[in-house]
Amino acid sequence: MQEMAAAQPSGWRGVVADWASDQRAFKNVSWGKAMMWIFLLSDTFVFSCFLLSYMTVRSSTTVPWPNPSEVFALEIGGRSIPLILIAIMTFVLISSSGTMAMAVNFGYRRDRVRTAALMLVTAAFGATFVGMQAFEWTKLIMEGVRPWGNPWGAAQFGSCFFMITGFHGTHVTIGVIFLLAIARKVWRGDFDQERPGFFTSRKGRYEIVEIMGLYWHFVDLVWVFIFAFFYLW
Repeated sequence: MQEMAAAQPSGWRGVVADWASDQRAFKNVSWGKAMMWIFLLSDTFVFSCFLLSYMTVRSSTTVPWPNPSEVFALEIGGRSIPLILIAIMTFVLISSSGTMAMAVNFGYRRDRVRTAALMLVTAAFGATFVGMQAFEWTKLIMEGVRPWGNPWGAAQFGSCFFMITGFHGTHVTIGVIFLLAIARKVWRGDFDQERPGFFTSRKGRYEIVEIMGLYWHFVDLVWVFIFAFFYLW
């Protein structure tokens, strides 16, 4: 034990030793999971740059910024309800995180039927979100919103809206496609039979479901920040 303690320094020296080389920090982490974390880290920087640019533009423009409660309101029963569609979209996407987490849980239990079913439910939530976002885009385009202007104020509003929500919507769409592909492989038992093909891991390994879950939770988390900074500010 004393030899092991001497070999693994404690305190800040231990932290430096952990992250100075992948021999310890990533020794027990699979290649696929490590690569997904690296991808999500890089994507975090991209979304952060978008949101920081949006906040800079909104804070520096001299033209009044459109009021999100008015721009994103829907007429229901003769009444204008602010942000109702955005609230439903947020609820749908957050709910999909719950079904994805359950899919990962059943995946490691090797319950392929429930895993595939929950992944399909997650994909349905994601497709619903993308459909509502398409409706939102269509509504605003018909009302005159363009990347170079809009009828409510600062011209930068349109470019910020289409760039940020479009980039996030692309992530959700890609996630839905991969969810369907992996759910099909789980349903057919590819991971149990070690059937060759794309995204098929070693026999009995459902780690790809967890890797897909990491991506999906990241997409949901990013939407929380977009919702807070773009729609509530």
